[in-house]
Amino acid sequence: MRVPLLWLSDYCEPGLSLHELEHKLTMTGTKVEALHRHGVDALDSFVVGRVLSAEQHPDADRLTVCMVDVGNGETRQIVCGAPNVAAGQTVAVAGAGAVMPDGTKLKRAKLRGVESNGMILAEDELAIGPDHDGIMVLDPDLAVGTPLADVLPIATDVLELEITPNRPDCLAIYGVAREAHAATGAPLAPPPWSADPGTDGDVPGVTIEVRDPELCPRFTARLFEDVRIGPSPDWLKARLSAAGMRPINNVVDITNFVMLATGQPMHAFDFDLVAGGRLVVRRALDGETMTTLDDVERTFDSEMVIICDDDGPTSIAGIMGGERSEVRETTTRVLMEAATWNGPNIQRSSTRLTLRSEASGRFEKQLQPEQAMDGQALAAILMTELAGARLVDGTVDVGGPGPEPARLQLREERIERVLGTAIPRDEATEILRRLEFGVDDAVTVPYFRRGDVTREIDLVEEVARLWGLDKLPYTLPSRRGATGVLAPEQRLRRRAEDALAGAGLWEVCGWVFAAPDLVDRLRIPAGDPRHEAVRLRNPMSEDMSVMRTTLLGSLLDVARRNRSRGMHDLRLYEIGAIFLDQPRPREPRSDRLPDERQHVAALLTGAVRPPSWREGDPLAADFYVAKAVLAALLVLLVLA
Repeated sequence: MRVPLLWLSDYCEPGLSLHELEHKLTMTGTKVEALHRHGVDALDSFVVGRVLSAEQHPDADRLTVCMVDVGNGETRQIVCGAPNVAAGQTVAVAGAGAVMPDGTKLKRAKLRGVESNGMILAEDELAIGPDHDGIMVLDPDLAVGTPLADVLPIATDVLELEITPNRPDCLAIYGVAREAHAATGAPLAPPPWSADPGTDGDVPGVTIEVRDPELCPRFTARLFEDVRIGPSPDWLKARLSAAGMRPINNVVDITNFVMLATGQPMHAFDFDLVAGGRLVVRRALDGETMTTLDDVERTFDSEMVIICDDDGPTSIAGIMGGERSEVRETTTRVLMEAATWNGPNIQRSSTRLTLRSEASGRFEKQLQPEQAMDGQALAAILMTELAGARLVDGTVDVGGPGPEPARLQLREERIERVLGTAIPRDEATEILRRLEFGVDDAVTVPYFRRGDVTREIDLVEEVARLWGLDKLPYTLPSRRGATGVLAPEQRLRRRAEDALAGAGLWEVCGWVFAAPDLVDRLRIPAGDPRHEAVRLRNPMSEDMSVMRTTLLGSLLDVARRNRSRGMHDLRLYEIGAIFLDQPRPREPRSDRLPDERQHVAALLTGAVRPPSWREGDPLAADFYVAKAVLAALLVLLVLA
């Protein structure tokens, strides 16, 4: 998750240096993986200029020699290759010493024999957007010589965060702002979706049907008319670019901005291309196909959820939209969708389709139903402001908000017992309130933490991480009534390990997954139980698509890897589980579990003992050496 400080400061201005903020966030559980600089550097070299004249280059048809006023009575000659440069324009100018987004330092130069003292800039040369077809033409009312950083968002530091799966609320800029507020005490602005211009009720001409509420707990939609498709403003493009997303057009950029700001992915349909004005959320049919926005035809199975209109599939739920109803330059009516999907189902579907998106990365961590309306509210504000759209009255809302907020008890004695130190009640209360928990006679969990905070111990963790993990004393956990007796199975395993290690063998730990043809390659005869393997529904690869029925496969893999690197003398063993797909006694086959057994295996190759002065030749691994190892193992197991 990339968090531009320029954007974060819209919601919370921590008042700390970059490295101080990095330390605060990391120490409170929001780990900062890396720090980046996005945009340009040496900001003093970037100013607002005005083109006084633009003449054809004497020796190049596609170059223009411009005289540019950059303020303070200074006029620069700049050779420009943009086709749209013209006298009278107010432009962005970089002078000698300016550091461009790719790290290049600008110098005076000669272009086809004419001196050029600087650059007139396109938006991609400022890392604001991807456009390089022409220079940026600025507001003519801007004063010449004004620092460009005062006019355009041309540079920002970026925090790259590692967000754990239990914190999807931090896959949002505002979610990170909440954490910065809680960690530093800096003021937190109201949510950008707090003033919702929308209304409740049906939307004329729009019908939504959800056939599997378990896989789609909430589906919301709003209709916008009189939409004007065009480029986004510079501030929006700059924020998206700094967050690692490519600006496209105002409507698509709004959906991406909303997703990054709130954590709720959005999807915009061209409503005139939604057949019948009706969307149906259902499981796909086996073999059903659809062309996605990346122009690839995808094939579905019945475990996947799709969104359909009267002509068939039009979107893969929670992953990617379809090409048939995408927003395009001629779009005038947009149906904006924000839904909540079953996280594990989205993860499985994304893996099977080998299609991962920013949306699926959020949905698979299980978003909450209330976030759908957060996204709709912010999208409505931006659609009216940036696309000139008219919001049609009503909001389709199938499923509604989630369950009532959980109320948990938090006892001071529990905090002290778990953490080894007492935290004053007023400090714990203040910490929880900064995290937007309600605190009275109990603690009320906010909806965006519903999936993460479910027990009293979770509240203790929240208090501890904000109070300061580095302030906790070193204490041993209490062990009242605890004993240290090993179970018989544990004693057997330790005896086996001692015996094999004592015989000079090294332990390996192999994968519990194997290739389906392993037993055939080992020439295990037909009818042997080891042919009955448990097949995985969602394997990492075909070579790891079944649970192993023998330890020999992993031992041979280790031997092959060592021999390929010149190591031929190997003494290896492994103790681990195998899994047989056969019923246990008196267990119905329909609801059985695999028969899991603990096995031990050893592998000896090459020399097991190097040559010595008494024995000229090394002792090679053979039947008698293996027999001796087995005998040593059996003796110790009998003693166990």
